[in-house]
Amino acid sequence: MKPAIIGKTATGFYTPAFLLKNLTLGNLYCFSTWIKIQGANSALIRASLKTENRTYNCIGTVLAKNGCWSFLKGGFVLDSPSNLALLLFQNSDDKDIDITIDSSSLQPFTDQEWRFNQQFMINTQRKRAVTIHVSDQQGNRLQGAAITINQVSKDFPFGSAIAHTILGNLPYQDWFVERFNAAVFENELKWYATEPDQGKTNYTLADQMLEFVRGHQIIARGHNIFWEDPKYTPAWVRNLTGPDLQSAVNSRIQSLMSKYKEEFIHWDVSNEMLHFDFYEQRLGPDATLHFYETAHQSDPLATLFMNEFNVVETCSDVKSTVDTYIERIRELERGGMYMDGIGLESHFTVPNLPLMRAVIDKLATLRLPIWLTEVDISSSVGKELQGVYLEQVLREGFSHPSVNGIMLWTALHPKGCYEMCLTDENFKNLPAGDVVDKLLKEWESGEMKGVTDEHGSYSFYGFLGEYKVNVGYGDRAANSTFSLPRSDETKHFSIHL
Repeated sequence: MKPAIIGKTATGFYTPAFLLKNLTLGNLYCFSTWIKIQGANSALIRASLKTENRTYNCIGTVLAKNGCWSFLKGGFVLDSPSNLALLLFQNSDDKDIDITIDSSSLQPFTDQEWRFNQQFMINTQRKRAVTIHVSDQQGNRLQGAAITINQVSKDFPFGSAIAHTILGNLPYQDWFVERFNAAVFENELKWYATEPDQGKTNYTLADQMLEFVRGHQIIARGHNIFWEDPKYTPAWVRNLTGPDLQSAVNSRIQSLMSKYKEEFIHWDVSNEMLHFDFYEQRLGPDATLHFYETAHQSDPLATLFMNEFNVVETCSDVKSTVDTYIERIRELERGGMYMDGIGLESHFTVPNLPLMRAVIDKLATLRLPIWLTEVDISSSVGKELQGVYLEQVLREGFSHPSVNGIMLWTALHPKGCYEMCLTDENFKNLPAGDVVDKLLKEWESGEMKGVTDEHGSYSFYGFLGEYKVNVGYGDRAANSTFSLPRSDETKHFSIHL
């Protein structure tokens, strides 16, 4: 792909662009290019697409630095065909700088090709080959032994937010436990919920919710220690400054983390700190680093996450572009941050899957755990499209090898959910709930039956997790279990009768 147009501004700076012909409705387009700038130390370069009918304001960004090449990766899906479109690369703050591009690529995929790739990744990254060998006590292979295999638990964490409304609600509990192996408390661990008045902490609801998840062997994320948005900071905290605020912050971490040490697999330490900076404004630029250091000391085995919105959902939000996120992570790492993880809230309206994949690909270069932490689809699109778009997002997340877990933001309340419910108040599925149930069934091995071959072996591909196997041969029988963790090698498991 070579530049077809070079636009020259009034000040003499150049903005490159491409002419794209005959773009197809329904295709998914991935593009990438290397970018170098002159005229500024750094600049956020935004790719946009103009067709005859619409302008797609942001389909990819890169935070470019002067004097070196920076990699921009993005993508788009058209809502109508285009005979002639313009792919532009511009400085996002409209300042005049020179932009040079090189090694550009645009690749179209049909929906069928995209789904085929997703399924290939699921088959290779979420499943593994298994061979079960059956023999007698002397080691002789037994041909024709009957084998029944059941997956009893899944390795991949797939869960949802819950609220205190699940307490005492047995139908809700049964519905949840039947589906999910992970949970996150919607609001009940937030500072405004546990200490609405200074010095009066109350963990009653969180304790009861933790008892529920623990009793059903469900893992739980800790959400959150601090929330940088002043709107969700306790009123009494907003009135504190200096040493008084520092003392309150230290007490919050000590109280929360000592009480729940080793109970939560993750902690969202300083929620949405790319968009808000309540604590750093009042306690200085090292406040966030102090939060992470103290949280790590309090619970060394928990993975500490940076949780943020509009990283994977869009690139139009200049506060949370993928490179802004990466820069903040690296800044904290340079300060000595421990065991960090990447939390992508994933509150979508209309998903742009090529962009979503491009962002996750780039974040994956950090080699940190990536979770989609609060997945939902805006209620503005209606319930039917919520189901359609949710399936797109879940398939993209589950098929990406760098995504370690997915959490839905679908805690049920008497008046509904935050944006998207899976069921009505009687636990009858809505379209989004149908999608979740379909995918849960698709992404499990289920029961498998067969007989051993002439080598006394039986082979299959299974989703990662824990398995129970029953073997029968004549009047002899044996039961056993085995784990199927991720690996490129075939898992071999032997049973003697």
